[in-house]
Amino acid sequence: MHFILQSDNLSKDIQHLKFFTAKKIINFLQQKNIKTILEQLAFYKKSHKNQTHYQLWQEGCHPKIISTVGMMRQKIQYIHDNPVKRGYVDLSEHWRYSSYRNYFDTGLEVVFDGIEVVVW
Repeated sequence: MHFILQSDNLSKDIQHLKFFTAKKIINFLQQKNIKTILEQLAFYKKSHKNQTHYQLWQEGCHPKIISTVGMMRQKIQYIHDNPVKRGYVDLSEHWRYSSYRNYFDTGLEVVFDGIEVVVW
């Protein structure tokens, strides 16, 4: 998963996001008795050193500092193009979980370091 986030404590906030979402997703899978996915998540967990039984997220975090308007545009474009490159959809706007439509259908503007940037 890729996203752009501003935080005073990025590492802690991402840790909380991973913990919260993993717990909710695993509880859902257990309630629905979706064994095939649970077995895969248990298999992935074997190579990691934690007390949990399942591995939903990759361990670690690899944040990149966005320091220019151009870099911000590039990262947003990368995030929007990724589902297409992975073959999930034919067009960025078809990815249900994308912010693509927010930018291009509504003309949403991005504020970056106090600079107003219109995302192409």
